[in-house]
Amino acid sequence: MKNFAKLNRDVLFGKTDGQIIWQPRILCWYTDRKFAGHPLPPPYTNKSLPDIYRALGCSDRPYNYYNDCFQRIEHPAVKFIEQPLNETDTQITIVTPVGNQVLINRRTPNTDHPIHIKWEVESEEELKVAAWREENTNWKWDQQKFEHSQAKVGDLGAPTVYLPRMNVQSLYIEKMGVENGVYAIYDWPDTTEAYFRALESSHDRLIEVVNASPIEIINFGENIHSGTLSPALFVKYHLPACQRRCEKLHAAGKFVHSHWDGDCKPLLQYAKETGLDGIEAITPAPQGDVSLEEIKAALGDEMFLLDGIPAIYFDETYPVEVLVECAHKVIELFAPKLVLGISDEISSTGDIERVRIVGDIVEEYNAKFG
Repeated sequence: MKNFAKLNRDVLFGKTDGQIIWQPRILCWYTDRKFAGHPLPPPYTNKSLPDIYRALGCSDRPYNYYNDCFQRIEHPAVKFIEQPLNETDTQITIVTPVGNQVLINRRTPNTDHPIHIKWEVESEEELKVAAWREENTNWKWDQQKFEHSQAKVGDLGAPTVYLPRMNVQSLYIEKMGVENGVYAIYDWPDTTEAYFRALESSHDRLIEVVNASPIEIINFGENIHSGTLSPALFVKYHLPACQRRCEKLHAAGKFVHSHWDGDCKPLLQYAKETGLDGIEAITPAPQGDVSLEEIKAALGDEMFLLDGIPAIYFDETYPVEVLVECAHKVIELFAPKLVLGISDEISSTGDIERVRIVGDIVEEYNAKFG
Protein backbone atom coordinates (compact mmCIF):
# COMPACT_ATOMS: atom_id res chain seq x y z
CA MET A 1 0.00 0.00 0.00
CA LYS A 2 1.35 3.41 -0.98
CA ASN A 3 2.23 5.79 1.85
CA PHE A 4 -0.36 8.45 1.05
CA ALA A 5 0.37 10.34 4.28
CA LYS A 6 3.92 11.02 3.11
CA LEU A 7 2.79 11.85 -0.43
CA ASN A 8 0.15 14.19 1.01
CA ARG A 9 2.77 16.14 2.99
CA ASP A 10 5.28 16.10 0.15
CA VAL A 11 2.78 17.51 -2.35
CA LEU A 12 1.64 20.33 -0.05
CA PHE A 13 5.14 21.29 1.08
CA GLY A 14 6.65 21.13 -2.41
CA LYS A 15 8.81 18.04 -1.90
CA THR A 16 7.72 16.06 -4.96
CA ASP A 17 9.15 16.56 -8.41
CA GLY A 18 5.73 17.32 -9.81
CA GLN A 19 3.61 14.45 -8.52
CA ILE A 20 0.10 15.12 -7.25
CA ILE A 21 -2.27 13.16 -5.03
CA TRP A 22 -5.81 11.84 -5.62
CA GLN A 23 -7.79 12.53 -2.43
CA PRO A 24 -11.54 12.17 -3.00
CA ARG A 25 -13.99 12.58 -0.12
CA ILE A 26 -16.58 9.80 0.03
CA LEU A 27 -18.00 10.34 3.52
CA CYS A 28 -21.46 11.39 2.31
CA TRP A 29 -21.75 8.30 0.08
CA TYR A 30 -20.76 6.13 3.04
CA THR A 31 -22.71 7.72 5.91
CA ASP A 32 -25.98 8.17 4.01
CA ARG A 33 -26.08 4.44 3.33
CA LYS A 34 -25.23 3.63 6.92
CA PHE A 35 -27.93 5.98 8.24
CA ALA A 36 -30.56 4.57 5.88
CA GLY A 37 -29.58 1.01 6.77
CA HIS A 38 -28.70 0.19 3.16
CA PRO A 39 -25.81 -2.25 2.70
CA LEU A 40 -22.75 -1.04 0.86
CA PRO A 41 -22.31 -2.61 -2.57
CA PRO A 42 -19.75 -5.39 -2.98
CA PRO A 43 -16.80 -5.49 -2.59
CA TYR A 44 -17.27 -2.81 0.10
CA THR A 45 -20.01 -4.50 2.13
CA ASN A 46 -19.20 -4.41 5.86
CA LYS A 47 -15.96 -2.50 5.27
CA SER A 48 -15.01 0.51 7.38
CA LEU A 49 -14.44 3.86 5.70
CA PRO A 50 -10.62 3.57 5.93
CA ASP A 51 -10.81 0.07 4.47
CA ILE A 52 -12.89 1.37 1.54
CA TYR A 53 -10.19 3.95 0.83
CA ARG A 54 -7.60 1.18 0.92
CA ALA A 55 -9.70 -0.93 -1.45
CA LEU A 56 -10.02 2.04 -3.83
CA GLY A 57 -6.27 2.68 -3.66
CA CYS A 58 -6.55 6.38 -2.89
CA SER A 59 -5.94 8.88 -0.12
CA ASP A 60 -8.37 10.16 2.51
CA ARG A 61 -8.53 13.76 3.71
CA PRO A 62 -8.89 12.72 7.33
CA TYR A 63 -9.88 15.83 9.27
CA ASN A 64 -13.00 14.10 10.59
CA TYR A 65 -10.70 11.81 12.57
CA TYR A 66 -8.36 14.44 14.00
CA ASN A 67 -10.70 17.29 14.92
CA ASP A 68 -11.53 15.74 18.30
CA CYS A 69 -7.86 16.02 19.25
CA PHE A 70 -8.58 19.65 20.12
CA GLN A 71 -10.96 19.90 23.07
CA ARG A 72 -13.05 23.00 23.76
CA ILE A 73 -13.19 23.78 27.48
CA GLU A 74 -16.08 25.99 28.55
CA HIS A 75 -16.04 28.10 31.72
CA PRO A 76 -16.84 25.75 34.66
CA ALA A 77 -20.00 27.72 35.44
CA VAL A 78 -21.54 26.91 32.04
CA LYS A 79 -24.14 24.15 32.21
CA PHE A 80 -26.05 22.35 29.43
CA ILE A 81 -29.52 21.15 30.42
CA GLU A 82 -31.34 18.88 27.95
CA GLN A 83 -35.13 18.47 28.06
CA PRO A 84 -37.07 16.30 25.58
CA LEU A 85 -40.12 18.20 24.30
CA ASN A 86 -41.66 15.40 22.24
CA GLU A 87 -40.58 12.41 20.18
CA THR A 88 -38.44 14.49 17.82
CA ASP A 89 -37.58 17.76 19.59
CA THR A 90 -35.06 18.44 22.36
CA GLN A 91 -34.55 21.74 24.15
CA ILE A 92 -31.02 22.52 25.31
CA THR A 93 -30.68 25.37 27.80
CA ILE A 94 -27.15 26.77 28.09
CA VAL A 95 -26.87 28.33 31.54
CA THR A 96 -24.14 30.92 32.17
CA PRO A 97 -23.46 33.55 34.85
CA VAL A 98 -24.47 36.31 32.41
CA GLY A 99 -27.69 34.80 31.04
CA ASN A 100 -29.00 31.78 29.21
CA GLN A 101 -29.26 30.58 25.63
CA VAL A 102 -31.97 28.21 24.45
CA LEU A 103 -31.54 25.85 21.50
CA ILE A 104 -34.26 23.52 20.18
CA ASN A 105 -33.15 20.68 17.90
CA ARG A 106 -35.33 18.32 15.86
CA ARG A 107 -34.33 14.84 14.72
CA THR A 108 -35.52 13.88 11.26
CA PRO A 109 -35.70 10.54 9.44
CA ASN A 110 -33.33 11.83 6.75
CA THR A 111 -30.07 12.52 8.55
CA ASP A 112 -28.05 12.08 11.73
CA HIS A 113 -27.77 15.86 11.99
CA PRO A 114 -30.61 17.64 13.81
CA ILE A 115 -32.23 20.75 12.39
CA HIS A 116 -32.61 23.90 14.47
CA ILE A 117 -36.18 24.78 15.40
CA LYS A 118 -34.71 27.56 17.53
CA TRP A 119 -31.12 28.71 17.12
CA GLU A 120 -29.03 29.26 20.22
CA VAL A 121 -28.87 32.96 19.34
CA GLU A 122 -32.08 34.73 18.36
CA SER A 123 -31.85 37.87 20.51
CA GLU A 124 -29.21 40.49 21.21
CA GLU A 125 -28.98 39.25 24.80
CA GLU A 126 -28.25 35.70 23.63
CA LEU A 127 -25.52 37.07 21.34
CA LYS A 128 -23.94 38.80 24.36
CA VAL A 129 -24.00 35.47 26.18
CA ALA A 130 -22.33 33.83 23.16
CA ALA A 131 -19.56 36.46 23.31
CA TRP A 132 -19.04 35.85 27.06
CA ARG A 133 -18.74 32.11 26.43
CA GLU A 134 -16.04 32.68 23.81
CA GLU A 135 -14.18 35.09 26.10
CA ASN A 136 -14.11 32.35 28.73
CA THR A 137 -13.35 29.35 26.51
CA ASN A 138 -10.02 27.55 26.51
CA TRP A 139 -8.62 24.68 24.43
CA LYS A 140 -6.45 21.63 25.08
CA TRP A 141 -4.70 18.91 23.10
CA ASP A 142 -5.73 15.27 23.54
CA GLN A 143 -2.72 13.08 22.75
CA GLN A 144 -4.66 9.87 23.33
CA LYS A 145 -7.24 10.78 20.69
CA PHE A 146 -4.45 11.70 18.30
CA GLU A 147 -2.84 8.30 18.70
CA HIS A 148 -6.21 6.59 18.31
CA SER A 149 -6.83 8.52 15.07
CA GLN A 150 -3.37 7.70 13.80
CA ALA A 151 -4.08 4.01 14.30
CA LYS A 152 -7.33 4.28 12.29
CA VAL A 153 -6.03 6.40 9.45
CA GLY A 154 -2.55 4.94 9.14
CA ASP A 155 -0.93 6.02 5.87
CA LEU A 156 -4.17 7.04 4.12
CA GLY A 157 -3.51 10.76 4.55
CA ALA A 158 -1.55 13.29 6.56
CA PRO A 159 -3.20 14.45 9.82
CA THR A 160 -5.46 17.40 9.07
CA VAL A 161 -7.92 19.49 11.12
CA TYR A 162 -10.45 22.17 10.35
CA LEU A 163 -10.81 25.17 12.64
CA PRO A 164 -14.15 26.62 13.80
CA ARG A 165 -15.68 29.21 11.54
CA MET A 166 -14.81 32.89 11.70
CA ASN A 167 -17.10 35.88 12.38
CA VAL A 168 -19.88 36.09 9.76
CA GLN A 169 -19.83 32.39 8.89
CA SER A 170 -20.07 31.52 12.57
CA LEU A 171 -23.22 33.65 12.87
CA TYR A 172 -24.78 32.10 9.79
CA ILE A 173 -23.98 28.42 10.24
CA GLU A 174 -23.41 27.88 13.95
CA LYS A 175 -25.35 30.50 15.89
CA MET A 176 -28.25 32.22 14.12
CA GLY A 177 -28.92 31.12 10.56
CA VAL A 178 -28.37 33.36 7.55
CA GLU A 179 -31.40 35.65 7.77
CA ASN A 180 -31.07 36.32 11.49
CA GLY A 181 -27.32 36.73 11.08
CA VAL A 182 -27.70 39.40 8.40
CA TYR A 183 -30.15 41.35 10.58
CA ALA A 184 -27.79 41.07 13.56
CA ILE A 185 -24.86 42.52 11.59
CA TYR A 186 -26.86 45.62 10.64
CA ASP A 187 -29.24 45.99 13.61
CA TRP A 188 -26.80 45.22 16.45
CA PRO A 189 -23.40 46.21 15.02
CA ASP A 190 -21.68 46.86 18.36
CA THR A 191 -22.87 43.60 19.92
CA THR A 192 -22.10 41.63 16.77
CA GLU A 193 -18.59 43.01 16.48
CA ALA A 194 -18.01 42.32 20.18
CA TYR A 195 -18.93 38.70 19.47
CA PHE A 196 -16.55 38.65 16.49
CA ARG A 197 -13.69 39.93 18.69
CA ALA A 198 -14.43 37.40 21.43
CA LEU A 199 -14.60 34.60 18.86
CA GLU A 200 -11.25 35.53 17.33
CA SER A 201 -9.66 35.73 20.76
CA SER A 202 -10.95 32.22 21.54
CA HIS A 203 -9.62 30.94 18.23
CA ASP A 204 -6.24 32.56 18.91
CA ARG A 205 -6.01 30.39 22.01
CA LEU A 206 -6.93 27.38 19.89
CA ILE A 207 -4.24 28.28 17.34
CA GLU A 208 -1.63 28.28 20.10
CA VAL A 209 -2.59 24.67 20.83
CA VAL A 210 -2.68 23.80 17.12
CA ASN A 211 0.74 25.32 16.53
CA ALA A 212 2.23 23.23 19.33
CA SER A 213 0.70 20.05 17.91
CA PRO A 214 2.17 17.65 15.31
CA ILE A 215 -0.67 18.41 12.87
CA GLU A 216 0.73 20.35 9.93
CA ILE A 217 -2.26 20.78 7.62
CA ILE A 218 -4.95 23.22 8.71
CA ASN A 219 -8.30 23.81 7.05
CA PHE A 220 -10.68 26.68 7.70
CA GLY A 221 -14.06 24.94 7.51
CA GLU A 222 -15.82 28.10 6.38
CA ASN A 223 -18.22 26.89 3.65
CA ILE A 224 -17.87 30.23 1.87
CA HIS A 225 -20.79 31.09 -0.44
CA SER A 226 -21.03 34.49 -2.12
CA GLY A 227 -24.81 34.26 -2.17
CA THR A 228 -24.77 34.93 1.57
CA LEU A 229 -21.31 36.42 2.18
CA SER A 230 -21.20 39.50 -0.02
CA PRO A 231 -17.92 41.07 -1.15
CA ALA A 232 -18.58 43.96 1.25
CA LEU A 233 -18.96 41.65 4.26
CA PHE A 234 -16.08 39.49 3.06
CA VAL A 235 -13.69 42.46 2.87
CA LYS A 236 -14.86 44.07 6.12
CA TYR A 237 -14.90 41.01 8.34
CA HIS A 238 -13.72 37.75 6.81
CA LEU A 239 -10.62 38.83 4.89
CA PRO A 240 -8.73 40.55 7.73
CA ALA A 241 -9.54 37.75 10.19
CA CYS A 242 -8.35 35.19 7.64
CA GLN A 243 -5.10 37.09 7.12
CA ARG A 244 -4.43 37.26 10.88
CA ARG A 245 -5.09 33.53 11.28
CA CYS A 246 -2.80 32.62 8.38
CA GLU A 247 0.03 34.74 9.75
CA LYS A 248 -0.12 32.95 13.12
CA LEU A 249 -0.30 29.47 11.58
CA HIS A 250 2.43 30.13 9.02
CA ALA A 251 4.72 31.21 11.85
CA ALA A 252 4.57 27.59 13.03
CA GLY A 253 5.13 26.18 9.54
CA LYS A 254 1.55 25.02 8.91
CA PHE A 255 -0.06 24.58 5.48
CA VAL A 256 -3.31 26.56 5.53
CA HIS A 257 -6.32 26.27 3.24
CA SER A 258 -10.01 27.21 3.40
CA HIS A 259 -13.24 25.56 2.26
CA TRP A 260 -15.15 27.59 -0.33
CA ASP A 261 -17.90 25.28 -1.53
CA GLY A 262 -20.69 27.58 -2.69
CA ASP A 263 -20.86 30.09 -5.51
CA CYS A 264 -17.71 32.17 -5.25
CA LYS A 265 -17.19 34.09 -8.49
CA PRO A 266 -17.48 37.55 -6.80
CA LEU A 267 -14.97 36.53 -4.10
CA LEU A 268 -12.25 34.85 -6.16
CA GLN A 269 -10.68 38.24 -6.85
CA TYR A 270 -9.56 38.28 -3.20
CA ALA A 271 -8.04 34.78 -3.14
CA LYS A 272 -4.41 35.89 -3.23
CA GLU A 273 -5.03 38.49 -0.50
CA THR A 274 -6.25 35.95 2.04
CA GLY A 275 -2.83 34.66 3.03
CA LEU A 276 -4.02 31.11 2.35
CA ASP A 277 -1.79 28.50 0.74
CA GLY A 278 -4.76 27.03 -1.10
CA ILE A 279 -8.52 26.81 -1.38
CA GLU A 280 -10.56 23.63 -1.08
CA ALA A 281 -13.77 22.64 -2.85
CA ILE A 282 -14.23 25.54 -5.26
CA THR A 283 -16.87 23.99 -7.50
CA PRO A 284 -16.55 24.52 -11.26
CA ALA A 285 -19.41 24.76 -13.74
CA PRO A 286 -21.77 23.12 -14.52
CA GLN A 287 -22.24 22.63 -10.77
CA GLY A 288 -20.73 25.89 -9.54
CA ASP A 289 -20.60 29.42 -10.92
CA VAL A 290 -16.98 29.54 -12.12
CA SER A 291 -14.96 27.89 -14.87
CA LEU A 292 -11.71 26.04 -14.26
CA GLU A 293 -9.95 28.80 -16.18
CA GLU A 294 -11.40 31.45 -13.84
CA ILE A 295 -10.25 29.47 -10.82
CA LYS A 296 -6.75 29.20 -12.29
CA ALA A 297 -6.63 32.93 -12.99
CA ALA A 298 -7.58 33.66 -9.37
CA LEU A 299 -5.15 31.21 -7.75
CA GLY A 300 -2.33 31.72 -10.23
CA ASP A 301 0.81 29.66 -9.81
CA GLU A 302 1.12 30.58 -6.13
CA MET A 303 -1.88 28.85 -4.56
CA PHE A 304 -3.04 25.24 -4.38
CA LEU A 305 -6.38 23.97 -5.57
CA LEU A 306 -7.75 21.17 -3.44
CA ASP A 307 -10.42 19.18 -5.36
CA GLY A 308 -11.55 20.56 -8.73
CA ILE A 309 -13.83 17.88 -10.22
CA PRO A 310 -17.57 18.62 -9.89
CA ALA A 311 -19.31 15.98 -7.78
CA ILE A 312 -22.05 15.54 -10.36
CA TYR A 313 -19.52 13.95 -12.76
CA PHE A 314 -19.47 10.93 -10.46
CA ASP A 315 -23.20 10.35 -11.02
CA GLU A 316 -24.48 8.49 -14.05
CA THR A 317 -26.19 11.70 -15.21
CA TYR A 318 -22.92 12.39 -17.02
CA PRO A 319 -21.04 9.89 -19.18
CA VAL A 320 -17.73 8.73 -17.78
CA GLU A 321 -15.93 10.40 -20.69
CA VAL A 322 -16.91 13.80 -19.26
CA LEU A 323 -15.33 12.87 -15.93
CA VAL A 324 -12.13 11.69 -17.62
CA GLU A 325 -11.85 14.85 -19.71
CA CYS A 326 -12.37 17.03 -16.63
CA ALA A 327 -9.78 15.15 -14.57
CA HIS A 328 -7.17 15.61 -17.29
CA LYS A 329 -8.02 19.31 -17.60
CA VAL A 330 -7.74 19.97 -13.85
CA ILE A 331 -4.34 18.27 -13.78
CA GLU A 332 -3.16 20.21 -16.83
CA LEU A 333 -4.22 23.56 -15.32
CA PHE A 334 -3.22 23.17 -11.67
CA ALA A 335 -0.48 20.53 -11.23
CA PRO A 336 1.79 20.42 -9.32
CA LYS A 337 -0.08 22.71 -6.90
CA LEU A 338 -2.98 20.30 -6.80
CA VAL A 339 -4.64 17.92 -4.40
CA LEU A 340 -7.09 16.41 -6.87
CA GLY A 341 -10.45 15.68 -5.33
CA ILE A 342 -14.21 16.00 -5.65
CA SER A 343 -15.87 19.39 -5.26
CA ASP A 344 -17.28 18.82 -2.68
CA GLU A 345 -17.96 15.08 -2.13
CA ILE A 346 -19.27 12.19 -4.15
CA SER A 347 -23.04 12.15 -3.60
CA SER A 348 -25.17 9.40 -2.09
CA THR A 349 -26.12 8.36 -5.61
CA GLY A 350 -22.61 8.52 -7.06
CA ASP A 351 -20.87 5.59 -8.71
CA ILE A 352 -18.01 4.75 -6.36
CA GLU A 353 -16.18 2.87 -9.10
CA ARG A 354 -15.59 6.17 -10.91
CA VAL A 355 -13.19 6.98 -8.07
CA ARG A 356 -10.92 4.24 -9.43
CA ILE A 357 -11.01 5.73 -12.92
CA VAL A 358 -9.59 9.05 -11.72
CA GLY A 359 -7.09 7.18 -9.57
CA ASP A 360 -5.75 5.46 -12.68
CA ILE A 361 -5.40 8.82 -14.42
CA VAL A 362 -3.38 10.19 -11.50
CA GLU A 363 -1.18 7.09 -11.37
CA GLU A 364 -0.43 7.46 -15.08
CA TYR A 365 0.38 11.14 -14.61
CA ASN A 366 2.64 10.56 -11.59
CA ALA A 367 4.53 7.78 -13.37
CA LYS A 368 6.09 10.44 -15.59
CA PHE A 369 8.08 11.66 -12.57
CA GLY A 370 9.55 8.29 -11.64
